[in-house]
Amino acid sequence: MSDLHTSIERAAPRRKKRPWAVGVVVLLLVAGSGFALTRGGDFGDTAAGDGTPVRGGTLEFALIDYQRTPDPHWGTNYAESLIGNNVTDKLTWQDPDTGEITPWLAESWEHNEELTEFTFHLRKDVTFSDGTPFNAEVVKANFDQYVRGDEKLGISPNGAQLLPGYIETLTPDEYTAVVRFEKPLASFLQASSFTANAQPGFLSLSTLRLSAEERTDPTKVIGTGPFVYESWEPQVRTVLVKRKGYNWSPPALKHKGEAYLDRIVFNTIPESSVRTGSLVSGAIDATLDVGTTDEKALADQGFKIIYRGVSGTAIYFNFNSQLFPTDDIAVRRAIQLGWDREAIEKTVLTGSYSIATSVLAPSVPGYADYSGSVLRYDPEKAERILEEAGWRRGPDGIRVKDGRKLVVKLLGISNLVVNKPAYESIQQDLKRIGIDLQLTVVPIPDYAANLTKAETDWNIVAANRSRNDPGVLNLQYSPLLGNGAYLSEDSPGIDVDEVTQTLGKLELTLDPAARERYAREAQDLLLDKYALVNPVYNPSQVIAHADYVHGIVFDAQSRNHFVATWKSNGR
Repeated sequence: MSDLHTSIERAAPRRKKRPWAVGVVVLLLVAGSGFALTRGGDFGDTAAGDGTPVRGGTLEFALIDYQRTPDPHWGTNYAESLIGNNVTDKLTWQDPDTGEITPWLAESWEHNEELTEFTFHLRKDVTFSDGTPFNAEVVKANFDQYVRGDEKLGISPNGAQLLPGYIETLTPDEYTAVVRFEKPLASFLQASSFTANAQPGFLSLSTLRLSAEERTDPTKVIGTGPFVYESWEPQVRTVLVKRKGYNWSPPALKHKGEAYLDRIVFNTIPESSVRTGSLVSGAIDATLDVGTTDEKALADQGFKIIYRGVSGTAIYFNFNSQLFPTDDIAVRRAIQLGWDREAIEKTVLTGSYSIATSVLAPSVPGYADYSGSVLRYDPEKAERILEEAGWRRGPDGIRVKDGRKLVVKLLGISNLVVNKPAYESIQQDLKRIGIDLQLTVVPIPDYAANLTKAETDWNIVAANRSRNDPGVLNLQYSPLLGNGAYLSEDSPGIDVDEVTQTLGKLELTLDPAARERYAREAQDLLLDKYALVNPVYNPSQVIAHADYVHGIVFDAQSRNHFVATWKSNGR
């Protein structure tokens, strides 16, 4: 994802006071021909003319979401993982272009043949911002709590899914950590670099001793990262300041020493028009979650648009395999075939996004293209499948079988700007073939509350899962882990053991050819044989920023790192 294009550059407006505080909205007109985008690679914005980095200044950055806790082990939305990545570091760094795992806090590593034991040799110069050392004891304490939680402290086992079968971390010496698992876990090396939801960023021993409630004091959440917490105001903003003495960025970033910026202010601005207006007025320097209708208008005004597709799964419709009517494979197949992908590409998506052709994003090793088979637009075949399965048109056009209407209830998240319009387009297409798709697309807190009842109340859960490894399929769909299709003995026509074993093969080897073969088998099972998922589009993280902002990094999960970010205006 690093083929960089030159962005349109003009003088950006000077920064003023925050207009979102008084509800200023700026409307932008989209007109004219196409515009250039910069695709975010491992070094972020590298357009010509950046010059020598300038130290100092504050980056005002806008997000659609807010951070619900400063604890990076707990956070599950993009705002939380993005902020957590700049307070904590990982054992390894994954190259966003090649997928290669490279050094970070671990200088080197090896594993046994069975892939049940991974030995990391740690850097000896790393410290937490409270001055305590980063060593094997800290690695052990973090992984133990990350996977098992601590009931007395109110800490959930946030890493249990990412690190299934974790036994222990041994510490043969101060700077050697040996992580052991009950069974092979080939994806653990990638997990050691994981930067998305509920991430394994390292916290100090003093932080690990705190309760969940005590960790709401951001000044007590101590990491080894290039920034430290200054303040956290829920639903409003989080402020980070530069960590003095930091000097252990991933070697792949080629950044030496402390962060360039003095401070980053992450502002929660839920309304797209207000985020855009704040950027245009100069109240903020950059914004994530750029509205699709604003991309060209902002580029025409001299702002840079940078983006990277999110590695992992596409935005998917996960079918509930045990709840009527999605317990019928005919319904699942008809939904896969019954909507116009080209229409969504033309009317909803921009060049920053792409329509899904598999449940895996194209950037993930093992991706295969199903656009010519089960993921194509074929409404005639969809109708035949439904007719053959006994679904007949009712008086209102919605199909009926055994006296029950073909109503499919969907739960989705509104935090990605493309989601709702894409789902509404699918809703219209499915209605034409007799399926009543009912949408509930809500903010993350409401989504999370409804998700607790998904197994009994929702036919479709629409979301995505970030992880640049084919093991994301095992993590998301294995009945032993995420079980995204709610597989059980009550799921008609599905061999649950076959699904478990097929997905589990992805953890048995690191051989690229074998993993690609196993990934294809997994996709065949999920998309074709059992039709357990309907991929919609490949999401991207899209940032618009002033032309004086440089060096925003997208990592392999498309999260942002600001250690190398700087402002040429020095403010």
